[in-house]
Amino acid sequence: MSQKMSALHRLSDNDLARRLAQDIPDGAYVNLGIGMPNKVAGFVPAGREVMYQTENGLLGVGPTPAPGTEDPELIDASKQLVTTIPGASFFEHSMSFAMMRGGHIDIAVLGAYQVAENGDLANWATLDEKHPPAVGGAMDLVVGVPTIYVIMRHTGRDDAVKLMERCTYPLTGLGVVSRVYTDLCVLDVAPEGFRLVELAPGNTLEAVQAVTGAKIHI
Repeated sequence: MSQKMSALHRLSDNDLARRLAQDIPDGAYVNLGIGMPNKVAGFVPAGREVMYQTENGLLGVGPTPAPGTEDPELIDASKQLVTTIPGASFFEHSMSFAMMRGGHIDIAVLGAYQVAENGDLANWATLDEKHPPAVGGAMDLVVGVPTIYVIMRHTGRDDAVKLMERCTYPLTGLGVVSRVYTDLCVLDVAPEGFRLVELAPGNTLEAVQAVTGAKIHI
């Protein structure tokens, strides 16, 4: 591990999901993408009601089931076992996409391979032939949902930069990202570029800037 990487303090996936969940307002309808975004449903702050949607046809996703309580017929879009909350509803795939495309979802929480400082998002394909592309519903979400939050690890394998001036992977959407939550910090996408919201405990701006491919403004 490089010296600049070893000096960083990283949030766990659960702590990162918990941090993002703090910013989901009471009463919101929220789509959760596959992978790390699914964890957010397990950390609804006390006193809030949030309706999480998964694109395979469920509104009212609850936390991951406890061992021994799983229902094999309750899965999300990534085929992970889920629970439901009171008021949950089931519907066909076409209805789910109509919700996403028609402006009925307030926030989408998505993963990403890369995010550019102008809010461009790349999350469906890389240039690695070993990892085939998978469009899913991301392109529908970024045009139909007004607020896009990205949750991701700040860097990739071999310290690869994921937050950059311009994406190098195929784009999902242009200028669509509102805020980025990483294991090192939280950044808004502002007119001037990435604007620091907060650093994960123990990190310095200088250390995080060193592994970021675009300037972080304060």
